[in-house]
Amino acid sequence: MSIPLPAGATLHPLELPARADAGTSPLIREYAAVRNATILESTGRDDDALTAEELLPTLYTTPDQERRQWYVELDGRIVGCCALDILKDDGGRMALAIVALLDEVAGRGIGSAAYAHVERIARDAGVRSLLHWSEHHDDGPGRTPLASPTGFGTVPADRSARFLAANGYRLEQVERASALVWTDGTAAHLSALRDEAARHATEYRVVQWTLPTPSEWVEGYAWMKSRMSTDVPDADLGLPEEVWDADRVARHEERYAQKGWTVLVTAAQHVGTGELCAFNELAMTAANPASATHQHDTLVLADHRGHRLGMLVKTAGLLGWRQRHPLSPKVITYNAEENRPMLSINEAIGFTPVAYEGAWKKDLT
Repeated sequence: MSIPLPAGATLHPLELPARADAGTSPLIREYAAVRNATILESTGRDDDALTAEELLPTLYTTPDQERRQWYVELDGRIVGCCALDILKDDGGRMALAIVALLDEVAGRGIGSAAYAHVERIARDAGVRSLLHWSEHHDDGPGRTPLASPTGFGTVPADRSARFLAANGYRLEQVERASALVWTDGTAAHLSALRDEAARHATEYRVVQWTLPTPSEWVEGYAWMKSRMSTDVPDADLGLPEEVWDADRVARHEERYAQKGWTVLVTAAQHVGTGELCAFNELAMTAANPASATHQHDTLVLADHRGHRLGMLVKTAGLLGWRQRHPLSPKVITYNAEENRPMLSINEAIGFTPVAYEGAWKKDLT
């Protein structure tokens, strides 16, 4: 069923193949291409671009998230993508929403109407809070930057920020996107940092694995993944606590496998107890060895902080990754601006800021 939008555009539910491994359709390929184009237009980077084959497995509903997608069509072609991911950990009261349009159709009221539809669907499903992440860039002089209520970081009051504020969203947090570009001296620098961290972590040893996680590490890995939802600063976003077990780990890893991505997990194990107490994840597509690497979750459990474990797992992970994937030119990571302990580690390693992202929230009534 199509839904009329302004300027002659229409909104359509995205029909997925019955199974993620059934192969992509022309519709999914066009949807993926437009998604990538909107990201490039809004960020100037293609680090988060996905092929249709990589994107498709991320679109299906799981026991952890209910996922719905729509596309905006104008004059017989797709000009925008919409998504709603309802989080199940808090009973579906919170969801992630996005509407992304090509620049050529901006300013016609299409985005506002599409957001209104997505919000109506969310409200009818019982969602009470919508979250939206958007990268922001200066698009005109004389505008006062928007400050994060955490007291850390600002974002430009660009078109995207003005649109979100006008539609009832409020800025809750600023995240920094950082990049580490490999040079001839990077490995030596990382080795020195790793060795120094190891001298402060004599009660710990480094363990590494590529997904799928060996059975001996699944329980500890699941517990650390669950703490990512409670121990990382999230301002007043109110993200729910996630419950991870072996089944959820398996679902998490199956999605990477379906995408065709490889993942290296580097963890610190407390020698005396055998407990896993810190970890770092590095991931990239296996199809293109020269693509960017993505640093995903990094965490040190609260009881084990103060031993340089964050530096240890990050540097050991990057060194191990470089041996496996020497053609990947850079590593991309995201951190909340108030997460100074992790940002300090990144800066010492050599990560530099490349963009700033706003985390926005809207309460539905």
